[in-house]
Amino acid sequence: MSKVAAVTGGAQGIGKAVSLAYAEAGYEICIADTDREAGSELMQELGQRGAKGFFLPVDVSDEQQVERWFKLIRTDLGRLDVLINNAGIARNAPMLELPLASFDEVIGVNLRGAFVCSQQAARLMKARGAGAIVHIASTRGLMSEAHTEAYAASKGGLLALTHAMAVSLGPLGIRVNAVSPGWIETGDWQKSSARTQPVHTERDRLQHPAGRVGTPQDIAAACLYLTGEQSGFITGQNLIIDGGMTIKMIYEE
Repeated sequence: MSKVAAVTGGAQGIGKAVSLAYAEAGYEICIADTDREAGSELMQELGQRGAKGFFLPVDVSDEQQVERWFKLIRTDLGRLDVLINNAGIARNAPMLELPLASFDEVIGVNLRGAFVCSQQAARLMKARGAGAIVHIASTRGLMSEAHTEAYAASKGGLLALTHAMAVSLGPLGIRVNAVSPGWIETGDWQKSSARTQPVHTERDRLQHPAGRVGTPQDIAAACLYLTGEQSGFITGQNLIIDGGMTIKMIYEE
């Protein structure tokens, strides 16, 4: 029986790269995303590659929609090996003007949604005594620009959720880690109607000690590693993937 991977926000951007990577690794892919057009396009692409799985429109902040998604995974596939909590939104505005409803919306999708999905996933994984969960956090959970309070709080919360869940779920055979992307170019990983061709300046590249802006495949590769057998002694950790940008000291001239 094939292994099964579930990816939230899995139809575009980083999520799309993750979905394709697991499909290429032989997993059946269960994709949750709010964008039906993107989901349909990706399922066509997966079908052309001979991959198996399904797409379901899901708002991860809605507990009932999440429960329906996992019920489908349970009844159709009977197992779950990997969950990638990638779904995320941003509602940035000057802090003194940010509506509380916008703050709650970001926390609801980015943090609460990850918890609800993890709870459902862990119940499935518990039956087999094995599984791996990865939260897609952000370097914004560790550093900030002005007026990003809701997003930063949600990503910082994901980092705390990572180590808490790792301790709680470890006895069940479930490992939990986080990946914190830095600047990842996703313009060419959107649905066809929204796709753009990336353009990066020399200055953009030189901000990164690695000499380039990141790609969604960089994050997908990390997810495959953190959920694979080769990382069996790693749990509760946060892997920063930013081309070295957050360790480079910058002085204004």
